[in-house]
Amino acid sequence: MASYLARNLASKNPLAFKSQSTNILRTFSLGNQLNEKKTLKSPGQNIVLVDGVRTPFLMSGTDYNKMMPHEVATVALRGILQKTGIPKDMIDYVIYGTVIQEVKTSNIAREAALCAGYSDKTPAHTVTMACISSNVAMTTAIGLINSGVYEMIVAGGVEFMSDIPIRHSRKMRSLLLRANKAKTPQQKLALLASLRPDFFIPELPAVAEFSSGETMGHSADRLAAAFGVSRKEQDDFALRSHTLAQQAFEKGYFTDLIPIQVPGSDKELTRDNGIRVSTPEQLAKLKPAFIKPHGTITAANASFLTDGASACLITTEAKAKALGLKPKAYLRNFLYVSQDPIDQLLLGPAYGTPLVLDKAGLTLKDVDVFEFHEAFAGQILANFKAMDSDSFAQRYMKRSSKVGVPPLNKFNNWGGSLSIGHPFAATGVRLAMHTANRLVREDGQIGLVAACAAGGQGVAMLIERHPDATPN
Repeated sequence: MASYLARNLASKNPLAFKSQSTNILRTFSLGNQLNEKKTLKSPGQNIVLVDGVRTPFLMSGTDYNKMMPHEVATVALRGILQKTGIPKDMIDYVIYGTVIQEVKTSNIAREAALCAGYSDKTPAHTVTMACISSNVAMTTAIGLINSGVYEMIVAGGVEFMSDIPIRHSRKMRSLLLRANKAKTPQQKLALLASLRPDFFIPELPAVAEFSSGETMGHSADRLAAAFGVSRKEQDDFALRSHTLAQQAFEKGYFTDLIPIQVPGSDKELTRDNGIRVSTPEQLAKLKPAFIKPHGTITAANASFLTDGASACLITTEAKAKALGLKPKAYLRNFLYVSQDPIDQLLLGPAYGTPLVLDKAGLTLKDVDVFEFHEAFAGQILANFKAMDSDSFAQRYMKRSSKVGVPPLNKFNNWGGSLSIGHPFAATGVRLAMHTANRLVREDGQIGLVAACAAGGQGVAMLIERHPDATPN
């Protein structure tokens, strides 16, 4: 599959990239070749990712549908304490992400932490940056620790698409607010007389850009077309994602996955429910989901609406050592990027990858593990083509040459958001944990996380294997 994709991703589009061998694999030995390893420095103290957990990622409208988002988050927040063995009173701060906010728990970080049994003396705040919200939670933790304010922080995120807030129309909201202030029967009757049928039309939230009004699926379809990414290439990549995720789960690699007991039920959930290995023939039968009838984005080669939560423990290396903890990885360089939210909405990885590598003095060949968020198969393949285009680098990034393409034998080897699922604010921690755990299992040193996000934004993070890290 990997070699097929590498041979066939080239196109006649001027921004297309040339085929690249997938057999380029630089191995690191942690014993005999220490002098050959690249060394990374953190911009500050040595900050470590001790460990991380996540609930099963479930398709929205399935087993979590009667829960509330803070209840799902509570499981992850309890789980990280249980997995690391850290007493709750030792947590200095909680930072949690969410995108589609439940209005009853607007600061969900605080509400979920209290429900999880954290000390009421532990402050908590909520962050949002679309699909990279838990990346923001993690890097905010890095900043707070480096500033010397705190030592141990839990970061993560939750998304719950099974029950999203649906608003009355603005006309109805205005009327209800005025009705609340009406004093006399005459005033109330006058408001009632102003009521019109169109007042009852609700405002449904959509995964769309406020600046353009365009859904992300439409943007992905246009992006794939601009870079000449075919429907077959997208379906093949989606099939790769599901196949690798299924294999990783069966081999027991998803050690960040913790079970959850659904309230009011005897059912214990232990796995993601969106992983479905199909066939090329079945995928080819699906109709376009956004641009009809000629679009190439379908339900199978796009990530699906997902419920789930994640959490991780971040501290200094010195603190971890003092407590006898064995961290998974160092959290090294990171940065955020933003670009045109209309024509380049989903190109965050293409912009962020070369910048974070430059910041650390690395090249693409120094990276052993790549974990990119798969919003759409077409989005990933378009990013590949942008990254391997001198024209794109020179015109849009003001760089003399391209950065190149991640070798597929190092890329999302345990599947990705297309198959595992994508609870918007929880995915960042999942990406970081898969990177850290893959570095151990694949005997690598340096991992790169990258993701796009709504608003034309993105993140790139470098993660380095800790010498004490072990598979679990």
